[in-house]
Amino acid sequence: MFLNSYETIYILKPDVKDEVNLNLVNYYKTLIKQNGGQNIFVQHRGRRHLSYNITHYYDGIYVQVNYCGNGKLVKLIEKSMRLNNYIMRYLTVRQDILNNMNIC
Repeated sequence: MFLNSYETIYILKPDVKDEVNLNLVNYYKTLIKQNGGQNIFVQHRGRRHLSYNITHYYDGIYVQVNYCGNGKLVKLIEKSMRLNNYIMRYLTVRQDILNNMNIC
């Protein structure tokens, strides 16, 4: 099976505790592993000021997840993020193979 390299960035509400943040990271890591994802790399980008307010929040906690997977996995992750009350926004992009340092 051919796996593409993806990068998902999601923004948490600023009032989310560190414990909940770590639980979400672990949840998405296990979700990716259970559905055939590989090479999972998580970076906490920290609290940043938003360009415009989202549901009356001016700050957000950014988390970046890089992984290898297929389109079904991306749909599953995005559906889970859409239904999560702690996540304000998310974005998934497929990384170009030429610019990707860790090939799947």
